Amino acid sequence: MTSTELDPKVQAEVERQIQALRLGVVDLQTEDNLRTKIAKSIQKGSPLRVKYGADPSAPDLHLGHTVGLMKLRQFQDLGHKVIFLIGDFTARIGDPTGKKETRPMLSEEEIAANAETYKAQVFKVLTPEHTEIRFNSEWMTKLTSIDMIRLTAQMTVARMLERDDFSKRFKGGQAIGIHEFLYPLIQGYDSVALEADVELGGTDQLFNLLVGRELQRHHGQAPQVVMTTPLLEGTDASLVDGKIVGQKMSKSLGNYVGIDEAPNQQFGKIMSISDPVMWRYYDLVSGMDTEAVAQLKEAVESGATHPMDAKKSLARRIVYLYHGDDAADAAQRDFETRFSQREIPKDIPVVEVATGDDNTIGLIQLLREANLAASGKEARRSCDQGAVKVDGEKANDPNQRLEAGLEIVVQVGRRKIARVKIT
Repeated sequence: MTSTELDPKVQAEVERQIQALRLGVVDLQTEDNLRTKIAKSIQKGSPLRVKYGADPSAPDLHLGHTVGLMKLRQFQDLGHKVIFLIGDFTARIGDPTGKKETRPMLSEEEIAANAETYKAQVFKVLTPEHTEIRFNSEWMTKLTSIDMIRLTAQMTVARMLERDDFSKRFKGGQAIGIHEFLYPLIQGYDSVALEADVELGGTDQLFNLLVGRELQRHHGQAPQVVMTTPLLEGTDASLVDGKIVGQKMSKSLGNYVGIDEAPNQQFGKIMSISDPVMWRYYDLVSGMDTEAVAQLKEAVESGATHPMDAKKSLARRIVYLYHGDDAADAAQRDFETRFSQREIPKDIPVVEVATGDDNTIGLIQLLREANLAASGKEARRSCDQGAVKVDGEKANDPNQRLEAGLEIVVQVGRRKIARVKIT
């Protein structure tokens, strides 16, 4: 079907949808293919089936997931159907994307528990009436050993080694489990089972998404359109030589902002990111249009708006998206009370720590026992960086000892604070 064969009204609607959907997309294979599918969808009055998969390898969704989820919401707003696929079967394998080593398999209990959080949280972005939630164990557990052999026969080892992480590990002499080769095949077969018209994923998923196209052709289906969205860097990312450098957001790395986290935690984590990285978050997860973000950035660069105010606006918007207006207002007030006004809130937790035989406790041990540092190494590093305050004064000496009977306010960085009673 060519554009000249379309009714002008259909053509105009196709172009409207294409313009909206390709914004923020890195890979689109292919735009002509998508244009054709949208035109047929309009003419038949049948929505496209748009697939997005997430393995429940860890509990809770975070802002990194929402980059793709927001694009899915665009499809929904245009009248299409989203299939949110929970990879409870593929999670048993573990997608090695971006990993140098084989990932450990999760237990069925861990997978089931994580999947429940995904089901509960996905509708913070997607609309239930246009969403179909599926689990790939529905069809994968029904395949026989012969079916699996036939599936593996549809791909060569040479093709698998075209995948960047497999290629690097192979050349570097690092182990690649045979089961890992199954992951792209199963993800591709999911598209066959669901008869997907479009599949979305992060840029690290491009190889797997293209395998889906190949398998659909093999099974006599029209190949899906492949769309990839950028990967969101974690809260610890920084600007180096004009480029944002940092690993992608991940719960295992502790550099994430969970969409179901408490409003105060969300606000505080967003406020902890660096000023240059703030604009990356504005672009990918704020939901603001590009023109509005550009205007705000110009205001900051011209000095009309302070970067701190722009970051507060971002933090407030993130909390608003996942908790609502009242929670966003309260989170901002709490942050300003704690940090901007340098006042100590009355409701901070009280933690008791015990001294040793000499009735004193070292600062490093106190930070660990008060859950203000995950380890002695982290506590010492915080002291060295001047991030530790005791009753509002910097505590730079990691060897400092504090006596029993004291009740002090201890603060580490911007987000961690506790009232510590030494006994």
